[in-house]
Amino acid sequence: MDSDEQIPRASTVPCTGGHIDDSARDRIAVSGPDARSYLHSQVAQDVESLEVGETRWTFVLEPNGKVVALARITRSADDRFLIDTDAGFGRVLVDRLARFKIRVDAQIELESAASGSEPSPSTEAARVAIGWPRMGTEIIPGETIPGITGVTDLAVSYTKGCYPGQELVERMDARGAQPPRSLRIVDVGPDAAAGDPVLDSEGQQVGELTTVAGSTALAYITRNSDTGRPAPHTP
Repeated sequence: MDSDEQIPRASTVPCTGGHIDDSARDRIAVSGPDARSYLHSQVAQDVESLEVGETRWTFVLEPNGKVVALARITRSADDRFLIDTDAGFGRVLVDRLARFKIRVDAQIELESAASGSEPSPSTEAARVAIGWPRMGTEIIPGETIPGITGVTDLAVSYTKGCYPGQELVERMDARGAQPPRSLRIVDVGPDAAAGDPVLDSEGQQVGELTTVAGSTALAYITRNSDTGRPAPHTP
């Protein structure tokens, strides 16, 4: 991978700004004559219509619909794509992409972030403030379903063809089903920490904190509770 290649920032990436620390991202290059068609068949976003220089968010899913990774995908040339995800999760994403690559003329290269890379405190504060999920905290590979993250409308195309994991996403959308919990922004006290329970006005536990940044936190809140507030990008 050419280390000079850059992932475009805010002007080309939906819902991107100070909440993404590019130094704490693993980067994957997928190139070759079959790169576009293969990626289109494997990720939740529409890759066929992606223009050179354009970036979109995408989920990469297991066949059962659980999230492998939330990533950005950029078409950097006609037959070359750059994918970036939170540091430490590039390998699981590469392994998933390679799993179904049979008789496909495309190469996959991983460039991991420096060991121990973490987003800066200011980046994390900005991320929490807008309710954006992060791999390893709000999204656990192989466990999290897309619908609870609040970013499905940004990371999924509902008009493209089939891809692994599509059935769960499409079924929930077609039925207008509400997920069992949703990611919300909550205000917390000075001693709050990830893993703490979230209580409603009656003292009943309705969720659990996932990330804390000062007096603001992210939490997964049960479906029937209005505790906290939705992220601005949530439909």
